[in-house]
Amino acid sequence: MSVALRTLREEDSARVLAWRNAPHVAAHMYTDHVVSPEEHALWLAGVLATPWPRGERRYWIILLDERPVGLANLVRIDAINRRCDWAFYLGETDTRGQGVGACVEYLVLREVFGPMGLNKLCCEVLVENEAVWVMHEGFGFRREAHYRDHVWKGGRFHDVYGLAILAADWVEARGGIEARLVAKGHDLAALTVREG
Repeated sequence: MSVALRTLREEDSARVLAWRNAPHVAAHMYTDHVVSPEEHALWLAGVLATPWPRGERRYWIILLDERPVGLANLVRIDAINRRCDWAFYLGETDTRGQGVGACVEYLVLREVFGPMGLNKLCCEVLVENEAVWVMHEGFGFRREAHYRDHVWKGGRFHDVYGLAILAADWVEARGGIEARLVAKGHDLAALTVREG
């Protein structure tokens, strides 16, 4: 199995909109409205207009054996403070249980603390999305915040965990993470980040 991150392109638009509005993805987003084609087009135009390194965002399509299956991103890339935030989702439900999310997390950590040279990677996760924040903690993320009543969604407030990992944490955790991935049958050489 190969997992790659490939730069988001205009031709990905319809697929990404369908994923974003899919109930299994929308359930974990901060907003719960159906994203219209017009709203999506404005968002995509903004993302594509100022790609990293000129802009402060990077968006990738997640490829599983060359098939698009999800989206990963870095936002608020801050070169001065050497930090950014990240998120991802798997849009194709048949990818569950194959370790794709773990491979994506590994690729993002390797990219952020390798070629990008950042010091801190942050994320926010709805508290009820336990599978995701537990996965992040398994990669060395630490809970730095518990935001109470942080998001209004589905007619009620939701708490959110703020998590982060430092470059020094990644250095300490990387060997164990790579060993776990290899033990689960993943070929680290088949995990890539591609531009264009």
